[in-house]
Amino acid sequence: MAPPEEFSRPPTKDFNVAVVGGGIAGLTVTLQLLQQGVRTTLYEQARQFGEIGAGVSFGPNALRAMSLISPHVRNAFEAQATFNQSEANKGVWFDFRYGESCDGKHTAGDLIYRSECDGGQTSIKRADFLDELVKLLPDGIAQFRKRCVDYDKDGKCVLLRFEDGTTARHDAVIACDGIKSRLRRVLLGNNDPAAKAVFSGKCAYRGLIPMEDVKALLGDELAGNSQMYLGRRGHILTFSVAKGKFMNVVAMRARDEWTSDEWVVSVDKEEMQAEFDGWSDQARQIIRMVQTPDIWALFDHPPSHTYFSGRVCLLGDAAHASTPHKGSGAGMAIEDAYIMGNLLGSIQSANQIEQAFSVFNSLRKERSQRLVTDSRETGQVYQLEMSDDPAWIADFISKRMGWVWNHDLEEELETGREMLRTKGEQKRDT
Repeated sequence: MAPPEEFSRPPTKDFNVAVVGGGIAGLTVTLQLLQQGVRTTLYEQARQFGEIGAGVSFGPNALRAMSLISPHVRNAFEAQATFNQSEANKGVWFDFRYGESCDGKHTAGDLIYRSECDGGQTSIKRADFLDELVKLLPDGIAQFRKRCVDYDKDGKCVLLRFEDGTTARHDAVIACDGIKSRLRRVLLGNNDPAAKAVFSGKCAYRGLIPMEDVKALLGDELAGNSQMYLGRRGHILTFSVAKGKFMNVVAMRARDEWTSDEWVVSVDKEEMQAEFDGWSDQARQIIRMVQTPDIWALFDHPPSHTYFSGRVCLLGDAAHASTPHKGSGAGMAIEDAYIMGNLLGSIQSANQIEQAFSVFNSLRKERSQRLVTDSRETGQVYQLEMSDDPAWIADFISKRMGWVWNHDLEEELETGREMLRTKGEQKRDT
């Protein structure tokens, strides 16, 4: 099947853009740029598109961003998306429960708070979403086995340098090369304390469990609908993926340090189970069903002073990698893609690119870095590091998601376009 015509039209702009990194951020910004008539080349270091990780969730803001980029992008998500399995839970984001009694102060399993939002819990396997997005991409846009390690710039163009010794020249570069972004380090400089991600003090065991096995032990309600079990120095979240065929499990634990050079390591089941000794029967049953666990160290980015330098700009995790405690990192990247693609679509010539990047930086930096900070604090709340009082926890959760979910992205873009117009007028006046 041919890609939709809106992504295959001839370019209308007299400049070209390189997107480095073929994950969710890179693909969505590429699609938005193509739709805006911008000649775009997508460089991916692997031999084909692929995503690591299991399930990923998207909030209402992310779903609106998909629709704004294109109904085809929203449909790519809907084609593989999974929702809470019972009709009564369709609008529920998570049910928050105690995963342990906190030395008898609470009853394990008791509901603390039910968080609701438009659309409820929406999740997808990362690889499935990526596969659907790739179907929208015209032939010839992507180049594979291209690991970008450096760049040179002269104010008029950017020369990308790849690990294989080849180079490529473009009018602008958008770095979507993830939390371990090489281009972030080049842009900020290796000595900048924000150049590299730092350990957040949290780790996650992740796994998928066949839904029929989970339902046999936990029942349909707990197995098929999104749950969060809170405990001291740990929490467990579960939600359906693969159209309800599997339950995605993410079991978080606090850890004082991470000493391995690898961010993902295999662990023995016994080690994982020991981390949740003393938790409720439900929680321990979930942990026991994870067959081949890995533990993921959770890193995030210290706040950088800028997302751009000249004609190079960071986007998505390369700009603002966050811990997953608010389930909003990938959604923030899709918001970025919408804003970036439309800002570049609003200019006509290469000499306006730096203005567009400057506006993107002004619009996106505060919101996205707020997510990084807020997500860290939210993880502490989920692990009862601030309080185990149910009323306090419920109040915290009820007030912390609105600013993410209820954001007006179209208004933000209109503000950005006005900023671009003002910058253009100021430049003409000088």
